[in-house]
Amino acid sequence: MASVKFQRKEFEKHIRLTREIEEKISLFGTHLESITEDEIEIEVLPNRPDLFSLQGFIRAISAFIGKNTGLKKYSVSSSGEKMIVEKSVPKEWPFAYACIVKGIEFDNEKIREVIQMQEKLGTTLLRNRKKGGIGIYPLEKINFPVSFKGMKPDEIKFRPLEYPEAITGRQILSKHPTGREYSHLVSSLNSFPVFVDKKGIIMSMPPIINSHDVGKIDEKTRDVFVECTGTDQNALKKVLIIILTALAELGGKIYSLECHQKSGEKENFPNLTPEKKKISLENVNTLLGLSLKEKDIAKLLSKMGYEYKKGSVSVPAWRADVLHEVDIIEDIAIAYGYDKLVPVMPEISTIGEESKQSKIKNKIREALIGLGLIEISSYHLIKQDEGAYMPEESRIEVESSKTEYKFLRPSLLLPALRIMGENKDNEYPQKLFEIGPVFSKDAKAETGIREQENILIVLSPASFTEVKQVLDNCTSALSTTCTLKEEAFSYLIEGRTAALMQENEKIGYMGELHPETLRAWNIKMPMAVIELKLDAFMK
Repeated sequence: MASVKFQRKEFEKHIRLTREIEEKISLFGTHLESITEDEIEIEVLPNRPDLFSLQGFIRAISAFIGKNTGLKKYSVSSSGEKMIVEKSVPKEWPFAYACIVKGIEFDNEKIREVIQMQEKLGTTLLRNRKKGGIGIYPLEKINFPVSFKGMKPDEIKFRPLEYPEAITGRQILSKHPTGREYSHLVSSLNSFPVFVDKKGIIMSMPPIINSHDVGKIDEKTRDVFVECTGTDQNALKKVLIIILTALAELGGKIYSLECHQKSGEKENFPNLTPEKKKISLENVNTLLGLSLKEKDIAKLLSKMGYEYKKGSVSVPAWRADVLHEVDIIEDIAIAYGYDKLVPVMPEISTIGEESKQSKIKNKIREALIGLGLIEISSYHLIKQDEGAYMPEESRIEVESSKTEYKFLRPSLLLPALRIMGENKDNEYPQKLFEIGPVFSKDAKAETGIREQENILIVLSPASFTEVKQVLDNCTSALSTTCTLKEEAFSYLIEGRTAALMQENEKIGYMGELHPETLRAWNIKMPMAVIELKLDAFMK
């Protein structure tokens, strides 16, 4: 939950706080934490970042209580100006969007609200600035076109917010409090991202800090330049739309900028056209257990800030949480009132029972734990460099992965080798097992990928004979058998390995790790391994 605080007098300029309104706030899905003579504190779910500002909250709650229902619309005019992302910008921080809002009457309280909104959006939707950073600047101090580019850290020099002197980009990371807090986001980059105006004046160093000279708004500011930069285009656009519509609620007029991206793509931002989503009356009534009609849905959705016409819902551009029909149905339930939903006992009776697969897995766990093995649970993905140990034709790469984990694991052995390598200096013997899914290509599968569960047993130090004893104990506990068939594996020692067979079907392998394999994974002790399909025990 994100806690936001609003000045009570500002809140009551729009809605008077009565006992009924206090109850409505809670029924809206936002918990009213506390109320004093000066301030109200409300807990907002992170999936509703549009409620982090007073303006956004008033817009939503006003519709909910029936004061200003329906889809709120904002007009956007063209500024005729440009914002250009240059090719020099670091590939780790490639995107930027910006716009202009004019005619805002700022005071200390409104500036505080804007800062609170920036902080909450940066913490939640932008994941502590890992996905992006936000900047707001007095428009009169900026000369267009504005450029977003990369500069060498020691070539960057400006006075950061609330700092007494101009310092370099590298010094900002060590001397400025905000620079120290977020230095991990850019410290490893060869060049740092900066905003520079037409005259070459550095406006900011995203996502760290604005310039004190050209990036600080005050009570005299009337027109602002607002930007959002980072790694996730969709998140940046949503954040910026949330901010600029909140500023529009302060009396501002929105002006678009022609935003040129590094790739050559350009667009006039923002586009506040509502997104159209289909919704089924049958699905609504089935999920909620109600008998609503079309006119009922239209009325309820208008209380949540939507517009509904003939099975189509217009979703406001600032709603970052609406991804599916069920999200809209949830809002219908909120508008209808959870307090009005009547609990009903289901007309069918069922008896819960543990699945056969779960019983067998638990039996395997009991047998292996009884033999002194420790269960591990590793990621379903493996690192990019670990993919080199897989045949190229079997690699399944995750699209647009933002971490070093790039491929679906084809076996449980690869992550286990990583774990053993990372724990090479810990106490021996090390006896581990894992039961988990592995992935392979399969043209017959609906997705082209087949998923199955495997069992892995790892002993170190150990020989073929010792790991075979563990297998015998496990099969005996489950009243099943498997036979060994001589077969060579590139990562196992020839002559000390075997394929595991069941009814002439290969279900796995076992053997001692080859010294070259141990050396590649930085493992110091001999190691023996078994990996087989869980389905073999299911039969």
